[in-house]
Amino acid sequence: MSRSILQLDNETFDATIKQGVVLVDFWAPWCGPCLMQTPILEEVAVRVGGKAIIAKVNVDEWPELARQFGIQGIPTLLLFKDGKLVNEFVGTQSGRVLMSAIEAAAK
Repeated sequence: MSRSILQLDNETFDATIKQGVVLVDFWAPWCGPCLMQTPILEEVAVRVGGKAIIAKVNVDEWPELARQFGIQGIPTLLLFKDGKLVNEFVGTQSGRVLMSAIEAAAK
């Protein structure tokens, strides 16, 4: 996994999403579409630079977080701005779609 993508857990989640724009990918290592999403997220992380944080939550390791946000299918990507959910994507998303959403949230 890329160093530009944060791994979140119960301890770090709230503090990470509290400020700025944060895209969180809820995923699992056995999920084929999730594995296809990872290189796209790595590219997005490089392209957004300091404008946003890109993060992942492994739903097998942190099921409480998945339940908290009603995650039913993976990958599900949630976009937060200053702690508030502003966008949600279910299924594998293109870099263009994610960049567009991040840029809109950052305004």
